[in-house]
Amino acid sequence: MSNSSSMPQFLLLAFADRRELQLLHFWLFLAISLAALLANGLILSAVACDQHLHTPMGFFLLNLSLTDLGCICTTVPKAMHNSLQNTTTISYAGCVAQVFMLVFFLGAEYFLLTIMCYDRYVAICKPLHYRTLLGSRACAHMAAAAWATGFLSALLHTANTFSLPLCQGNALGQFFCEIPHILKLSCSHSGYRREIGLIEVTASLSFSCFIFIVFSYVQIFRAVLRIPSQQGRHKAFSMCLPHLVVVSLFVSTATFAHLKPHSISSPSLDLIMSVLYSVVPPSLNPLIYSLRNQELKDAMRKRITGCFSEAINSPSSACYVPH
Repeated sequence: MSNSSSMPQFLLLAFADRRELQLLHFWLFLAISLAALLANGLILSAVACDQHLHTPMGFFLLNLSLTDLGCICTTVPKAMHNSLQNTTTISYAGCVAQVFMLVFFLGAEYFLLTIMCYDRYVAICKPLHYRTLLGSRACAHMAAAAWATGFLSALLHTANTFSLPLCQGNALGQFFCEIPHILKLSCSHSGYRREIGLIEVTASLSFSCFIFIVFSYVQIFRAVLRIPSQQGRHKAFSMCLPHLVVVSLFVSTATFAHLKPHSISSPSLDLIMSVLYSVVPPSLNPLIYSLRNQELKDAMRKRITGCFSEAINSPSSACYVPH
């Protein structure tokens, strides 16, 4: 039996054995990461600089973009490095950091999505109380609670997971350090049950948020269908549907990845599910929100146009987009 702290490194799952496919994965992940960085960076810049987006939804969207950037930067760079260097190793400290950061950003993102659902509920079902219920101080407190919850969850899960003695080798069946795959290496039944208990508590809290989201959208759709104007209904749906798509994609893939039966588990399926909940949503969130939000599209268009205008007028100066 070897203690986890004495293990120098872990072995991650390789995307492919052939060198050509490894390079293909590198370029694919590079394109995804650059697109996510550019899109989320544009959203951050647009929300920060456009007065029309200084709203509760704009504030929460800014925080969501930060979590998306965090998720992408936690898993993708190491996967790109391993594919380029033809290696599968990750240090013990790197694995600890990866688990902590991923749980932190994913947890914060899920609670931010729940808060954004509440924002849509108040805007459509209780519009007269919107400024009262979602003032600047209330928004700051809710966003801080989301970040604090993600941090506490990451701290508890990381501390408990890496306190377990590992005796089943050091090979992880995943392209990043994921808690379920680390638990498979454990030989401590009590520690394993303790972490499973923590996962169950987290799942219960997540399920409560999901019930709240479902209940809120039932009320939202009932209110929207009572709007007499077709233009009003279209505007209400355009505000809600992007959020519903993002929540559905994130919850469905993450739930299936962590709670699927062992009988249908396989390396290829685990790999696909992990990409779907850790890489795809952070990359698609800016696209989904920008396509359905006219104000955000206009603000992003202004930022892009401004950058090109500056580049044309001052070729020697680079366009600076604040993050």
